Amino acid sequence: MATTGKKESESLIRIPPYYYIHVLDQNKNVTRLEIGPNTFIRQDHERVVVGPDKMITVPPRNYCVIENPIIRDKDNKVVLDGNGQVRLLHADQEIRLAQDPFPLYPGEVLKQAVTPLKVVAPNTALRLRSILDFEDETGEKRTAGDEWLFEGPATYIPRKEVVVEETVRATVIKPNQAIRLRARKECIDREGSNRVTGEEWLVKRTGAYLPGAYEEVVDVVNAYVLTEKKGLHMRSLRTFKDDFGVVRKNGEEWLITMDMTETHIPNVYEEVVGVSNITSLSNRQYCVILDPVDEKGRPQMGRKKLVKGELSFFLMPGEQLERGIQNVYILGEDEGLILRANETFTDGDVTRRPGDRWMIRGPKEYVPPVEVEVVMKRQAIPLDENEGVYVRDIKTGRVRAVTGETYMINQDEELWAKELPPAVEALLAAAKDPIADRGDRRTGPAEGSKPRDKTRVISFRVPHNAAVQIYDYKEKKARVVFGPELVMLGPDEQFTQLSISGGKPKKPNEIKSLCLMLGPDFMTDIITVETSDHARLSLQLSYNWHFEIQDKGKLDEAAMIFSVPDFVGDACKAIASRVRGAVAQVPFDDFHKNSARVIRSSVFGLDEKGKVRDHFMFKQNNLIITSIDIQSVEPVDQRTRDSLQKSVQLAIEITTNSQEATARHEAERLEQEAKGRLERQKISDEAEAEKARRDLLELQALSSAVESTGQAKAEAQSRAEAARIEGEAAVEQAKLKSQAMKIEAESELSQLTNAREAELKFLKEQNELELSKSRETADIETKKFKQMVDAIGASTLQAIATSGPDMQVRMLQALGMKSTVITDGKTPINLFNTAQGLIGGMGGAVVPSKRSRREVVEEEGDD
Repeated sequence: MATTGKKESESLIRIPPYYYIHVLDQNKNVTRLEIGPNTFIRQDHERVVVGPDKMITVPPRNYCVIENPIIRDKDNKVVLDGNGQVRLLHADQEIRLAQDPFPLYPGEVLKQAVTPLKVVAPNTALRLRSILDFEDETGEKRTAGDEWLFEGPATYIPRKEVVVEETVRATVIKPNQAIRLRARKECIDREGSNRVTGEEWLVKRTGAYLPGAYEEVVDVVNAYVLTEKKGLHMRSLRTFKDDFGVVRKNGEEWLITMDMTETHIPNVYEEVVGVSNITSLSNRQYCVILDPVDEKGRPQMGRKKLVKGELSFFLMPGEQLERGIQNVYILGEDEGLILRANETFTDGDVTRRPGDRWMIRGPKEYVPPVEVEVVMKRQAIPLDENEGVYVRDIKTGRVRAVTGETYMINQDEELWAKELPPAVEALLAAAKDPIADRGDRRTGPAEGSKPRDKTRVISFRVPHNAAVQIYDYKEKKARVVFGPELVMLGPDEQFTQLSISGGKPKKPNEIKSLCLMLGPDFMTDIITVETSDHARLSLQLSYNWHFEIQDKGKLDEAAMIFSVPDFVGDACKAIASRVRGAVAQVPFDDFHKNSARVIRSSVFGLDEKGKVRDHFMFKQNNLIITSIDIQSVEPVDQRTRDSLQKSVQLAIEITTNSQEATARHEAERLEQEAKGRLERQKISDEAEAEKARRDLLELQALSSAVESTGQAKAEAQSRAEAARIEGEAAVEQAKLKSQAMKIEAESELSQLTNAREAELKFLKEQNELELSKSRETADIETKKFKQMVDAIGASTLQAIATSGPDMQVRMLQALGMKSTVITDGKTPINLFNTAQGLIGGMGGAVVPSKRSRREVVEEEGDD
């Protein structure tokens, strides 16, 4: 503001060369141009608006753009209006090239500063667009909106009617490449072909390609190189003729391989679905092609084609392998294939129908036809004499056990899994010897044991001097096997599980086992008895027992040992009841003196001579108790226990006192002799003792101090450690107790559930068998009666039924009797009416008889 004010206040302005100013005449309101070198004297009514400013210099190969340029006449002189103001072309532009320096007249604006001209390089062009209608230097008329290219190498001189849209660079097309072009407007391409808007085409000519004004490069397309192992899967986007001269329909798919061309650039109307790899089959392989293509390239939908190696081929579009490349089935002597026909076909001389199953056996090589499905491959199962498998016929449902041979399952058979109760499974998996592991009551599987193969025949080794009962639910028969023996279960056989009491005192269901030990063995029980003087005692008794079997071949005698499920519990209860009854009849003193005889006589009984028998037998299961060992007798009541202890202590005290008096006299004699020696020794030792006492006192004082300190510290630490250990032990004990109770409850529940389910299943199957038997019996009786009736005939039955009355009628007719009355002599008859009836008729005779009136009336009705 200060500078402007200074210029306006100056009256004398010196204008250097190539400078100019704009002066405003305030009287006329007209601005004029003053050019240097000049000394301008400003009048009072004049004001310098612009300047002095330097003139615009446009060097060679440069240009500038002037907006609102001045108007010049033919003589290149500036045209002024009537007021002396320079006339301008408003809203117009003028491009000025290299010339002498020039000023800007009032109203002119330098829109674009001095700018170098654009040099268009080779393989480059400027896309120009006309904004005004004009005629270029070549005489070609341009309409507003037209576009064209200014190709290099050249220098572009701008015009006011033209704007530069962009710089277009040529695209280099390498070998095995093409560029994809799209027409932005209807035009003629460089090859002279007419293109419509949106049309696309390829240019494959190697070299630099400069797209036209109405062409745009969509993409650079690389050629696919085809090899012997790769092909191109193509799809047509519209109907056209491809590079091989084949007309492709819209959506058609085909394959291009190396036999057709080594490289292929996809056309604009085709797309590459994917690269197909060649499929190679060795002489040990085959494949099945779904929807194969015929010789004309047409897919045969729904068909299959078998291709065997050695062969290499490409999968045509639409074809696919059913299960990929498969190996030829090579069967050994112990192998076979189960096949199933999916459709009717002829297999040699045999006609296979859909659903037929058959087996082929090795050794051979086999390639299944397309009509055949391989269900599975079977291998022979080698079985020793003690091995077997369960085989089920899938047609009849019959299950059988195959043992002691190498067996191959055929097409109508399958392996059958035999299920066992969980408790039996656990006992089989434990695989324990009942004699060696009698203290181990766990029923879980042994460590390192594998899960049982349920299709294998279940075998169990019965140990020596033991028996196992097996029940066949199909035949409803049980068999007992005595050890040592190997038991193999049939399909419908099950083990009889034993739940035996155990522990001291005896608790039920403590021991689970499949085999029953025959003894001799022993069992221990604790029972509580009460004498006649109400002294309660706890007895621990041990019984030796064994089972007595005369003939193991007899089924009834062998099955008797299993008639009592818990023979230990029942035997202990029976013996305990006898012992309680016998002890209740004797006082405590007598029982204490004669406990063995009282217990043995109560259990074994007395013979005719009053002697105790040597055994006790349970006839239900032939269990024999041979001896009883009284291991301990303890009073249950504390006062009884104290009284018994006092009496024993009194007897011991008397004996002790007598021995003590004798020893005392002897000790007094020896004491007198020793006193003399002691007094002498005492005098000599007292001197040494005084010296030692002094040293002792010093050491005692020192050790007392150390002891008191250490003892206090040790006691504190021990009390803390004891409290911690006691707390942890209490917590652990509570956890273990709760787990034990949970396990016991779950085991009892599962055992009860399994027992109820087994019982329900047995009753259901038994009822179904009885019902089927009754139904078949009724059908047989009905059929028998019907056949008898058909054999005799209806006319014969009628003749038999009416033979009696007919004979009587014929007999009466032969006698000439018209009417008759026959009575048994006990039933009263109205003879008057009867006589009148007889007289009124043809006459007749009254024959007394023992026949009833009902028979007479029936005969009269027949007459």
